[in-house]
Amino acid sequence: MRWFIAALALVALLLQYRIWGSPDGARELLRLDAAVEAQREENERLQARNRQLAAEVRDLKQGFAAVEERARAELGLIGPNETYFQVVPPDVRAVTPPDVPADPGSTALASATH
Repeated sequence: MRWFIAALALVALLLQYRIWGSPDGARELLRLDAAVEAQREENERLQARNRQLAAEVRDLKQGFAAVEERARAELGLIGPNETYFQVVPPDVRAVTPPDVPADPGSTALASATH
């Protein structure tokens, strides 16, 4: 009877080693669970992106407003009854002339008296 209990204990220990210590055991299960969770998050992100793209395609197919908005934003197009104004920031070098005298009042008087 002792040998039978010892053999059962040995089998139980071997099975426990196989579960906890082997590469295909609990560590692999935890790694696979983490990989499944990461893939699930990636799938949710991609599904949200797909829904957004599907809505954009639907807008482009159904309405002219989406096409017009895209043409204005990406291509810079304007409508037939619209006026285009381009606002350019001032260039500091173009505003101040390169030959600015040290005393502008004296130069103005000198040129006025001559």
